[in-house]
Amino acid sequence: MQSAPKVPAGKPADPLLGKVIAGRYRLESRLGEGGMGVVYRARHVLIDRVVAVKLIRPDLKGETHLRAWMLREARAANRVDHAHIVDIHDIGETEEGDLYLVMEYIVGIPLSSELARGPMALARAVDVLEQMCAALARAHDLGVVHRDLKSDNIQLTLRGGRKDYVKILDFGLAALARDPRLAPKGAVFGTPEYMSPEQARGEDVGAQSDLYALGVLFYEMLTGSLPFRASEREALLELQRTGAVPRPSTLKADINPGAEVICLRLLEKDVRKRFQDAHHLLEELKALQRSLPSQAWDVAGSDAVAPPPPPPPQSEGVIEWASRASLFARMIARSYPSGNAPPEITAAITQAWDLASRASKLEGEVASHQRKLEQLERRGRALRAEIGRKVEELAHEESRVLREVTQLTEEVTALTAEAAALDQQANLARSQADEAERQGRATRQTFERAGAAAAVAQAKREQSAKMDARAKSKDAVSKDLRKQIEQLRAQLARYAEALEEDLASRREKVGVRTRDGLSMERTFAEVSTLMLGHLRTKQECRDLLDELLRSLGLPPSSQAGPASPSRHADALK
Repeated sequence: MQSAPKVPAGKPADPLLGKVIAGRYRLESRLGEGGMGVVYRARHVLIDRVVAVKLIRPDLKGETHLRAWMLREARAANRVDHAHIVDIHDIGETEEGDLYLVMEYIVGIPLSSELARGPMALARAVDVLEQMCAALARAHDLGVVHRDLKSDNIQLTLRGGRKDYVKILDFGLAALARDPRLAPKGAVFGTPEYMSPEQARGEDVGAQSDLYALGVLFYEMLTGSLPFRASEREALLELQRTGAVPRPSTLKADINPGAEVICLRLLEKDVRKRFQDAHHLLEELKALQRSLPSQAWDVAGSDAVAPPPPPPPQSEGVIEWASRASLFARMIARSYPSGNAPPEITAAITQAWDLASRASKLEGEVASHQRKLEQLERRGRALRAEIGRKVEELAHEESRVLREVTQLTEEVTALTAEAAALDQQANLARSQADEAERQGRATRQTFERAGAAAAVAQAKREQSAKMDARAKSKDAVSKDLRKQIEQLRAQLARYAEALEEDLASRREKVGVRTRDGLSMERTFAEVSTLMLGHLRTKQECRDLLDELLRSLGLPPSSQAGPASPSRHADALK
């Protein structure tokens, strides 16, 4: 078993520290608190796997719609399965009814901490934004909207030697498209500083709201300041709804014009004036990246990505149990060389050996189950990623085709208007020619002008008809692409549901066996405490006692007074 964490002296203990969630994950330290949950670093009690565990806030325990959102967080993020979105390992409810979410443990800093240092270099800002955009493109393709993007939810870490590797956290307000609304109509959720105008009005929001939040983040990275600030929430929401965005160049004169155009377009109040989708934005960001000078930004000397902390002390697991049982056996042999130890002590050492043997076998069994579970998770991630990439490719092509359709439609509209104006000119010219003929003043040029205007109008109509046919053809292509995307999404949904059932069954098997191990752990601690309490006064085994105390992280008997049984019990777990 992995040892329970020790609480530093002088610090108030979180009552949940040391608690085992779902029979598998022991909470080691508190990492932070968000809008709906408290996040802990945790470790699997039998497998050396460090994770982050989010528990729904106790005061929200009765909020059924928020609990539903948290369930969606795991399902939505899992279905997206993108390198720049936090991995979700497990989700469920504790025996007390607390909802938990098990995620990958990320070492890094939030973007908000980096932005507190001031504006970022343009190349670096565009790189960070491009990674966020790529992740959201995949999410939006699969019908997932984050709805609460902010600098606190963007983690910068070091991955494979790459600095500023982005991980998007907390899809806590994510909503799968076409699912029933889980919140009261008109409810406003999110962070006001990053909230889109339509979100601030309490309207149903989609992918365009995430793009607006990206605009706020880009504005912050470029200028070191938010577009809007206000002391009151409602005043800030009103600014988001109606306030004019100050141009970034008014705050920082050397802003790249191309970057400013992208930023302001993302922050348009009218969703139709923003980028069509994340794929469209991604193309513009890549074009901007290509236009920038080839130079690297230096973050090596900064704390932009904090170095990973030293790993916590590793427990030797159930191997310790056999070692401790051996020490107890040697102490008993010294204390009772004639073999006349009290019956309860003899029974305790026999039970300790039995528990150490059974726990060792159990650890191997659980490790085998866990490996099979992880293999299933890996296969699931691989298939989700494969389907996600196919959807992304189709959606990118759909985005390009739809933009062409929009451009052709606009040109058709313009040509139709020009043809109508030329028809009016031709009609006027014919009327003037007819009137001139009645008056005997008609000339060849008069009729030629009328005919020319009519001919040009006809040419415009023919050109418009050709473009309209092209637009309809492109629209048919886009509909076919959308049909393929929906088919893949349906396939992914069916697979995800089947996988979740299989994973839940396998996790329950691991949980049951792990709970058996925790029961053994408690019993081992009890019999160890019994033997320790009996033997700690025996002078002939003082050296063995000190060896045991050191293994428990306690001071030698010569440096400490009598230790309480409860302290020994805690240390023996």
